[in-house]
Amino acid sequence: MITSKQRAYLRSLANDYPAIMQVGKGGLTENLIKTVSDALEARELIKLHILENSGEDPRSAANALAEQLGAEVVAVTGKKIVLFRASVKKPTIELP
Repeated sequence: MITSKQRAYLRSLANDYPAIMQVGKGGLTENLIKTVSDALEARELIKLHILENSGEDPRSAANALAEQLGAEVVAVTGKKIVLFRASVKKPTIELP
């Protein structure tokens, strides 16, 4: 569990990040979850975009992804989701 101060720090880092993945009409498939897990291991902090045709609510999609991946939901703003999970092999982001 991250604190509100850590969450604010991660949100500020994610401001400049582009959305690297999109959740489309297929929703949260096993393939998407595996890809997000790999991206979290490589980058630790990622931003996703929920498309209109996905039928997913951004908040519930963020919570489902976080639960399945052992990640933290940093922010849900509109259709954008920011997730954080510290890398096991090579951590780069140091939380305050």
